[in-house]
Amino acid sequence: RFSNGRVAINLVAGGDKTELEGDGLYQNPEERYEAAAEFVDVWRDILKSSYKKELVNFDGKFYKTTNAKLLYPPVQKPTPPLFFGGSSDEARELAAQKVDLYITWGERPQDVKEKIEDLKKRASKYGRTLRFGVRLHVIVRETEEEAWSVAEKLISKLDDE
Repeated sequence: RFSNGRVAINLVAGGDKTELEGDGLYQNPEERYEAAAEFVDVWRDILKSSYKKELVNFDGKFYKTTNAKLLYPPVQKPTPPLFFGGSSDEARELAAQKVDLYITWGERPQDVKEKIEDLKKRASKYGRTLRFGVRLHVIVRETEEEAWSVAEKLISKLDDE
């Protein structure tokens, strides 16, 4: 309420294995995407039910709620927009079925075009239309050389996956 509805939620279904295990999460990627999809269902049910002051009971594989409710419904109707990104097949299916806006990295234009076309096709199977965004990192340093040095260091840690 303090932002008058200027909020968007970014769903993150995975991450670094070491960090996940440090948080007590030992699911494989397929289970993480399944849990994320279930979370979105429960989250949206609770948000939407708050307009009618209804309670939500849910008993899924990963989550369970008993008489869940929000005291105040969200300003955005029916729910705040849900953002998500990921390139795996599981991530693309989750995006096609559940989210409002798919975020991709700033990759080569042809790669982004192919990814967007694939996601539009997947979403249409579910009668949905996705919006799209591109995530970029801006690196600022005192000199251009310093900025490129930092960028190259980050890029050196990437692999093809």
